[in-house]
Amino acid sequence: FSLQDQFDNLEKHTQWGIDVLEKYIKFVKERTEIELSYAKQLRNLSKKYQPKKNSKEEEEYRYTSTRAFLATLNEMNDYAGQHEVISENMTSLIIGELTRYVQELKQERKSHFHDGRKAQQHIETCWKQLEASKRRFERDCKEADRAQQYFEKMDADINVTKADVEKARQQAQLRHQMAEDSKAEYSSTLQKFNSEQHDHYYTHIPNIFQKIQEMEERRIVRIGESMKTFADVDRQVIPIIGKCLDEITKAAESVDHKNDSQMVIEAFKSGFEPPGDVEFEDFTQPMKRTISESSLQNSRGDGKYEPKFGGKSKGKLWPFIKKNKLMSLLTSPHQPPPPPPASASPSAVPNGPQSPKQQKEPLSHRFNEFMTSKPKIHCFRSLKRGGAGPEDFSNLPPEQRRKKLQQKVDELNKDIQKELDQRDALTKMKDVYIKNPQMGDAASVDQRLAELGQNIEKLRLEVQKFEGWLAEVEGRLPMRTEQARRQSGLYEAQNTSAVNSCAQDRESPDGSYTEEQSQETEMKVPATDFDDEFDDEEPLPTIGTCKALYTFEGQNEGTISVAEGEMLYVIEEDKGDGWTRIRRNEDEEGYVPTSYVEVYLDKNAK
Repeated sequence: FSLQDQFDNLEKHTQWGIDVLEKYIKFVKERTEIELSYAKQLRNLSKKYQPKKNSKEEEEYRYTSTRAFLATLNEMNDYAGQHEVISENMTSLIIGELTRYVQELKQERKSHFHDGRKAQQHIETCWKQLEASKRRFERDCKEADRAQQYFEKMDADINVTKADVEKARQQAQLRHQMAEDSKAEYSSTLQKFNSEQHDHYYTHIPNIFQKIQEMEERRIVRIGESMKTFADVDRQVIPIIGKCLDEITKAAESVDHKNDSQMVIEAFKSGFEPPGDVEFEDFTQPMKRTISESSLQNSRGDGKYEPKFGGKSKGKLWPFIKKNKLMSLLTSPHQPPPPPPASASPSAVPNGPQSPKQQKEPLSHRFNEFMTSKPKIHCFRSLKRGGAGPEDFSNLPPEQRRKKLQQKVDELNKDIQKELDQRDALTKMKDVYIKNPQMGDAASVDQRLAELGQNIEKLRLEVQKFEGWLAEVEGRLPMRTEQARRQSGLYEAQNTSAVNSCAQDRESPDGSYTEEQSQETEMKVPATDFDDEFDDEEPLPTIGTCKALYTFEGQNEGTISVAEGEMLYVIEEDKGDGWTRIRRNEDEEGYVPTSYVEVYLDKNAK
């Protein structure tokens, strides 16, 4: 009631209130966009650092520290999801509700102010009617006074006829009657206006203003509730965000440095014994030096190998050489055979091709030739890059090979179990078809059952093959005797530096695998390990005989000494390198120059 004369100001104020509401809606909308953008950035960040499937990174996440990091990434993903929840709830509970409310508020405000303007126009119309009635009453009164004065003037004038006086008197009476009518009308209009004015200011306008006030108060309450909802939406996700942070803390506390260290040991241990002591080499005697620089010595008297190799080639990859390849390397000389002597007399060739004065090819050269031959295995990293290793993983150290073989056996057993489950299901289906022919043809599954049987048999054969290799490896891994340890050579001399140098992948211009000029390594290969690997191999069959044309003193490893006229057995023909492999007895065999012997091959020999 106190603002009945402030209708225009109220209209401006209520419009300002709606503008405030729309401004708040815009604020919340921008907040939701920030939450969505933040959540998207968090998800992208989490995805960026997730390990790629079937990659080396995925293998690195087996350690507790990296698993904790992976858990952190997953929790950050959930954390981002909670910010998306904030955005969704604010959009639905605040923006959506307030937008609808603003539309309703605008309609209600429009209706109230329309009613106010209508009431205002009505009272103004009544006021105009009162003013018109008043002016008409005033005019009629003035006309009546003039008519009365004219009548009195005519009545006092003796020159005026009686008829004119009567006419003036009637005119005066008519004017007086019109004035009386105007007075009555004015009085009625005045009463009506006063009544309308009272109703306007005491009933209609207060009611309209009351409605406007209620509308405005509802708007204020609504924006306050929206602000409370704004805080509640954030508060609702705090427990879940707290759980995410608790999980991150829990993952961090699960980091176990001892376990990670043990996993590194298990992942990289090779199963080789530490190297034995390096023997003293006396270089004061030329013959010993020549022998030291040659390939391998075989002390037949002791019945064991004491092989060494010197020079600058790297022997640290020795354990990764295939068995057959290594045996061939150790037994087949790689230097060209000597020409036959001009005379059959031994004095014509004092020392043959093994004279100490003649330059001999050390084992390091043979080893380098093997390293440059195909396939060339530089290191494990090259295998991981896609190099296909042998099926039995013989290129790996024993412990790593055992793990790979065990993993392969487990995978094959899983495949067998799947095939067995399918076969059982098909067998049951076949039984159902046999009992109920209308459900299907029992013969239709026979082909599939046969295929499954063949697959199972193949898988079992594969399992047996890999289990055989696994048993072979596990048979070599048990604890060795103290004597064997002392005899053990440098299978994995300084494995870390070997891997590092392998990664550098240095090669000399002639393709040999070399190291810096200042570094020289020496390797001893344990006789016990070679015996374990090669004792099981069957001796090569005899394919013919031969007669020694000249005396040959085989001093290089892999060769055998023969006397002129001696008869021996041929077990391997010349393969184009000028050497023939012969055997004297079960314990003595080796290579001699092809030009030194006359070969008689059996016709039925393969």
